[in-house]
Parts: sequence; C-alpha cells; structure tokens
Amino acid sequence: MNEEALFGNELLHRPRRELAPGATWVPGWLETHQQRWLVDRFHEWASGPVPLRSAKVGGHEMSVKTVCLGWHWRPYAYTREAVDVNGNRVLEVPDWMVRLGRMAVTEATGDPAAGAAYTPDTALVNYYDDAAHMGMHQDRDERSRAPVVSLSIGDTCRFRFGNTEHRNRPYEDIELASGDLFVFGGAARLAYHGVTQVLPGTAPAGCGLEAGRINITLRETGLSG
Repeated sequence: MNEEALFGNELLHRPRRELAPGATWVPGWLETHQQRWLVDRFHEWASGPVPLRSAKVGGHEMSVKTVCLGWHWRPYAYTREAVDVNGNRVLEVPDWMVRLGRMAVTEATGDPAAGAAYTPDTALVNYYDDAAHMGMHQDRDERSRAPVVSLSIGDTCRFRFGNTEHRNRPYEDIELASGDLFVFGGAARLAYHGVTQVLPGTAPAGCGLEAGRINITLRETGLSG
C-alpha cells in the first residue's frame, strides 16, 4: 500500500508546520461536522445583541465583517459594550470555547500545561466574502501576550505571516483551508500578519458555509471589569 492510500493525499501535501518559533500551523484540525456546528454558532452570534459589522480604521470601513464575544474590539481598544455599533453588551465567551482554545494551544505547543493555563476571554469572529482582505498588522491591543488561536472555516485564504519588526519581508504566504488551526505566541506573538486573498469556491462540501470564509480568533486580553 502506498503512502497516499495509507495516510491520505491531503495530509501528505499539507503537513503540520512551524512557520517560526511559536507559530504553528495544523491543517485539518477541525473535522467537517465540527466546522458545520461552528458555522451554526456564527449565525447565532451574528443575530445576537450586537450584529455583524465592519470596523472603521482611519475613517474607512474594513472589508472584513466582525462579531465579538467577551470583549468588543474596535481599533484600537476593547470594551464590554459595542459603543461604536449599538451600545449593547456583547455575548460572553462560552465555556466550550475556552476548552476549545485550550485544546488548540495544547495541540500546537505539545505542552498540556500551556494549554491548561490558556483562558481566552474574547473571540473576534471575522467573515470574509470573496473581495475581503486584511492588511498586515500586529495583534497588540491586548495586555496579555498569551497565544492567539485562529480557526478557519469555508473558503481557503492566502495568509501572510511575517516578522515582528515591520510589514515588509521576510514573510511567508500559506493557504489556510477549512478546518485549519493556526496558533502564534511566544517570540511570534507580535508578528505582522494578514489575509491577501480569499479563493472563492474552495469551501468543502458539508462545512456549513457555501461561500466566504469565517475566521475565529481567540485571545486573552489581560483586561478586567
């Protein structure tokens, strides 16, 4: 029996990788039924007390639409209430999502203690349509430097992961597909990163999303109140 028959063509071509110390990509971490369940939760969140919206940066609306849990993010601050939308308090981060984040950190680091210590208190859930993208940026609005956990569902995107000093090279472009996990912390926690393109028509059957991409990012804010 050849390797592709034994392990599957997809896993051979998309192996687990460490892009930089602290930055780990785990393709196909979420199974199809898990992706579909998360898409259903996304629709619930988007119809909740704070609707899906495009944040404004420098007076311009982002092409990505976001709904937040735990803390509401707006450039460049967190608040419990969506003061730039409708003033409503955002939904809490559910316990199952905290457990999911801990599983993800354990998977990426191989360190159960690191996973157990991880307690995300906010989730930024982004929806990308075919034309959406996100410029190179650092996730530095959090006081905590605990890892960022990223989960992808739906269409594949071209994800650019760079260095901690500036938006320019060196960086690497990879394709994050539905079900992929990406975790970055430690020395890579403040690396610049972005999404250059969404590839329409690449969402797998059964994932629950016919078009576009959902990206769930879990973080520890280090905030209280």
